Amino acid sequence: MADERQEKQVATEQVTSDIFTAANVVSFVRLLLVPVYLWLLLTGSNLAATLVFAAAAASDFVDGQLARRTHTVSKLGQILDPAVDRILMVTGVLGVFLVGRIPLWVIVIVVLRDAYLLIGGGWLLSRYRIRVPVIYPGKFATTFLFVGFAGLLLNWPLIPGLDWCSIAWLPGFNGADVSWGIWFVYAGLVLSLGVTAYYTVAAAKALAAELARERSRGARGTSK
Repeated sequence: MADERQEKQVATEQVTSDIFTAANVVSFVRLLLVPVYLWLLLTGSNLAATLVFAAAAASDFVDGQLARRTHTVSKLGQILDPAVDRILMVTGVLGVFLVGRIPLWVIVIVVLRDAYLLIGGGWLLSRYRIRVPVIYPGKFATTFLFVGFAGLLLNWPLIPGLDWCSIAWLPGFNGADVSWGIWFVYAGLVLSLGVTAYYTVAAAKALAAELARERSRGARGTSK
């Protein structure tokens, strides 16, 4: 019921073609913080990089809420907001990997998932004008990952691992000390994969409905 109410609210919200709305400005600023974060990280300024990344991640809810509350939902914003989230997500996990605090398999999952959503969503939007509305569990998954990446960047305080195994590429489950952020990363990964499954099913239903409408219009056209 909550998802239905959210979709109805998005559907009835007037969408504008404006570019420089308040919400889009926030998204542009978040996008500009991405190279700043990477530059600070690669020059050894870990604390400053963590603060910049945290600022960009913490403003994740701001642009969407600002657009709805000011009634300035825009076509650009509907694309820009999730795109910035995906870019920040990929650069965040890449940065944590570059400082050696996360295994490669986490990067593979995050990058492949985001590429799947970006390419698949872009194709549906350009080919069939289908856009699957963002759901709040997806925002929560993104928030968990952002918090986890920030914790891994800060790398303090360290807590003992569970010592359930001796596998080096499972930080937190082996016995080595690890940042508390790894548990937020794991929670975010599980939730994000579940949300991806939801988006896939929703997109498939929307695509099937659109193809049925096209066949119906074609049948009416040939019968005239």
